[in-house]
Amino acid sequence: MLDQLSLVVLVIIAVFVLGFIAIVARMYKKAVQGEALVRTGMGDTKVSFSGILVVPVLHKLEVMDIKLKTIIIQRAGSEGLVCKDNLRADVKVNFFVRVNKTHDDVINVAQSIGAHRASDPLALENLFDAKFSEALKTVGKHFDFIELYNSREQFKQEILRIIGTDLNGYVLDDCAIDYLEQTPLTALNQDNILDAEGIKKIIALTSEQKIQANSIEREKQKTIKKQDVEAQETILELEKQLIENQEKQKREVANIRARENAESTKVQQEETLKSEKARIATEEEVGIAEQNRDRQVLVAERNKERTDAVETERVAQAKALEVNERERIVALAQIEKEKALEEEKKNIQTIIRERITVEKATVIEEEKIKDTRAQALSEREKLVAVTAAKQQAEAATVSMVSSADMEKQAAEFRARQALIDAEAEKAAAEFKASAIRTLAEAEASKEAAIGLAEAQVMQAKATARQKEGEAEAQVMQSKAVARQKEGEMEAQVMQAKAQAEAQGIQVKAGAQAEADEKIGLVAAKVNREKGLADADIIQARADADQKKGLAEAAVSEQKYAVEAKGIEAKADAMRKLDGVGKDHEEFKLRLDKEKSIELAQISIQKDIAASQAEVIGAALKAAKIDIVGGETMFFDQIIGSITKGKMVDRAVHNSEVLSTVQHTFFGEDGNGGGDFKANLRRFIDQFGLSSDELKNLSVSALLLKLMSQANDDATRNTIKQLTGTAKALGIGDTMVRGLM
Repeated sequence: MLDQLSLVVLVIIAVFVLGFIAIVARMYKKAVQGEALVRTGMGDTKVSFSGILVVPVLHKLEVMDIKLKTIIIQRAGSEGLVCKDNLRADVKVNFFVRVNKTHDDVINVAQSIGAHRASDPLALENLFDAKFSEALKTVGKHFDFIELYNSREQFKQEILRIIGTDLNGYVLDDCAIDYLEQTPLTALNQDNILDAEGIKKIIALTSEQKIQANSIEREKQKTIKKQDVEAQETILELEKQLIENQEKQKREVANIRARENAESTKVQQEETLKSEKARIATEEEVGIAEQNRDRQVLVAERNKERTDAVETERVAQAKALEVNERERIVALAQIEKEKALEEEKKNIQTIIRERITVEKATVIEEEKIKDTRAQALSEREKLVAVTAAKQQAEAATVSMVSSADMEKQAAEFRARQALIDAEAEKAAAEFKASAIRTLAEAEASKEAAIGLAEAQVMQAKATARQKEGEAEAQVMQSKAVARQKEGEMEAQVMQAKAQAEAQGIQVKAGAQAEADEKIGLVAAKVNREKGLADADIIQARADADQKKGLAEAAVSEQKYAVEAKGIEAKADAMRKLDGVGKDHEEFKLRLDKEKSIELAQISIQKDIAASQAEVIGAALKAAKIDIVGGETMFFDQIIGSITKGKMVDRAVHNSEVLSTVQHTFFGEDGNGGGDFKANLRRFIDQFGLSSDELKNLSVSALLLKLMSQANDDATRNTIKQLTGTAKALGIGDTMVRGLM
């Protein structure tokens, strides 16, 4: 019972203690930063900045805001500060005020204005507005406006000194001048003595500053204008001196350039003469060297082709022999394998069949085994003997074929050497004949009269063509006879071609001779001497060709003799070979035959090209032509070019318009005043075209541009005629810089 009572008492005490703690916690009030708790009621007034116990009914709790607050005092217009010099100033000052964090100051503020009003910014502004405004007016009267504007810090310190820091519990921490400017004239009262004095000072100061500013501005304009005039005069004077110096320099440069051009033209003509002589000599040497080089290259290429063909043939033959040997060995191995299998089967059957009579069968089997071994040994020896015989036959065949090939190559080399010697003799004879012909022509040019030079040259060319045609006919016939030994068909073709060309050349030479003989027969002696010289030249050339033909015939005879021996040796070797070797030799003979046919075709084409070259060389001996093309292409191109030239000449001679344009723009004394280049330069100078504009223009484009810039119809018609002439002559696409 006592335990229960004690427990109840303890519970009651615990409940009482917990309730007391809860009540105390409920009545204890805490303060936050920037606030102060003021308790009134039973006991003295208590102030706490952290926390305090407040008993309901007995105590009253008020919260006071003690944080820093801003009070803005602004004076502007007629309410602005009056300075020491009676000028008004518009000012805006921010004052920073707070309640001093002490027990007495908080109680003082709470008792004087109340805790609630102490926390209201508007109430504080109403409370301190008069005090702060009076302090501003007092301090402002001690400073001039300029001094007030320049000494802001001093102005602020004076305000703090006048107001003080103790404001009945409040503390003035600092103040800041946010705005300070002169009051506008429109806001001043002219009837006010102080404002009237300020207006007078403002007008006086601003007028003086405006006058000084205007004076400085006008002085600046005056100075700038004066400098501009002086600079312009100096520039004009310098430009005048520059133009005078330029014109003087141009005259001197023109004089010097004219003298230098004349001197350079003279030197250039002399150097051109020397260079042309050197170029002609160099071209002759280069031509001879190129012919020798081409001949050596051709010989080397043909030797290489023959060597490659022989090597390829040897490799193919070796591969074929190797394949045949491999197949033969495989076949023999297969036969041996089958034979061994059959023998084993036979032995097994014999053992089964003779099992009953073991002893008899054993004796018989032993005899059979001995017979089989002897037979196999004889078969193996026979096979080895056959294989060795075949190898010896094949080696002998290869040796004979190689010897025949080497003999054939040696014969071909000797034939080529003889052919090269004949060609060298022919080239030397041609060079000597050309030198004799050149000397004869030079002698004829010296002895002939100026007025009869053209007739003499034409007569000499007619005689030379006639004799050259006859000599070429003889050469062609000699070549045909020499090649007749190589094959009747080829000889007949070449003979027919040579006769046809000879007849054509003779007919052409006879017609030309008859036409040229009508022109004039004045220097007969010179012509006869020149004709005799040309005849000697042609005779020398014919002798050289004859020697070449005889050499070729001898070479061909030796070549065919060697080939006959080689073929005979090959035939003997082929009789000893099997079917595969015979097929290989027949294939090789077919290759040789095809190669001979192709070489004959190449030789025919070469002869045709040589004949065409001789005809064209005689017709265009003095012309400078760049030939591009192979085989017969260059002959067709030259004939086409000659045809085009004849067409243009006939068009110019038969057309009055083109004849007029020719005499106008290409005549020496025509209306154009000179040749085509001079007329073209005249038009370019007339229309003022620069070298940069002409750099990438063709003749057609330039004439089109000149036509678009022409102002009169006569000039346009002339340019149109010049355009047609350029197209007819084929120079429309030629670049202007190439002509100029």
